[in-house]
Amino acid sequence: MSEADPGLFGPWSVTWQMHADPMMWVAGVRALYLQALHPRAVRGVMENSDFREDAWGRLMRTADFVGTVTYAGVPDAERYGARVRRIHRLLTATDPRTGEIYGIDEPALLLWVHCAEADSYLQVERRSGFPLTRAQADRYVDEQREAARLVGLDPAAVPATTAALESYFAEVRPELAAGPDARDVDDFLREPPVPPLLLPARALLWRRVAALAYDSLPPYAHALYGRPAPPAAAVDRRLRAAGFALRRVPTPLRRRVPPGHVAKAMARLGPGSRPSPYKLRRQAAILDGPGRAQW
Repeated sequence: MSEADPGLFGPWSVTWQMHADPMMWVAGVRALYLQALHPRAVRGVMENSDFREDAWGRLMRTADFVGTVTYAGVPDAERYGARVRRIHRLLTATDPRTGEIYGIDEPALLLWVHCAEADSYLQVERRSGFPLTRAQADRYVDEQREAARLVGLDPAAVPATTAALESYFAEVRPELAAGPDARDVDDFLREPPVPPLLLPARALLWRRVAALAYDSLPPYAHALYGRPAPPAAAVDRRLRAAGFALRRVPTPLRRRVPPGHVAKAMARLGPGSRPSPYKLRRQAAILDGPGRAQW
């Protein structure tokens, strides 16, 4: 491997391996469902974007941010973070319950968005068969504090382990509700408007992705949305089946998915930087010894 800039995480990090997995697209949709349950956070989105007309664009912008932060060199990642912070400082929203005008860069709101994303990525990946030990899952949560820093959070105030992440959700749960904005997000994600020619694709592909993302939410989220939670074991089977299928799409095709961050990172660092679950298995075998890795 060359001496080129390895980026904020580097080719041997958990983040580097996991964020290249195709199930991250399902995880991204889950994050949208979860984020919408915070009334102030989702109001900030609704007042400052065209989510109802461009939810797909928002998902792609989030994917671009995650890809840049993960795989670009440090200067590019830092510039992207600075741009996000600059935009957030300029935006305000109106609290749907109190009428208060607030900045969408409030640390509590940034923390909710960060934790909802980190939890969604980790939950979908692990439940769909991506190999992570408990220690590697904790490493991932800890690594993601670097991404939290880029959007303006103090890393010391961000959960650093899966247990701390669970505690955060227990603490914030009383603030969550499925208000009108969350219902709009739910309606859109279940059946987004598309041109007539794309109606078959929506029926065949998108509804399955959205349904799987929704079903993978925690039970309290299902209760807030007002639909019964499906059996967790059944959801896990569907997640594993989806992961099995998507991970067998030829790697060169997956790397061409816009905006191609993995391909750019490999061009910069060489073939040894290719993301692979094998690297995590190898790390677990070295750290835990033969037969001791916990999957």
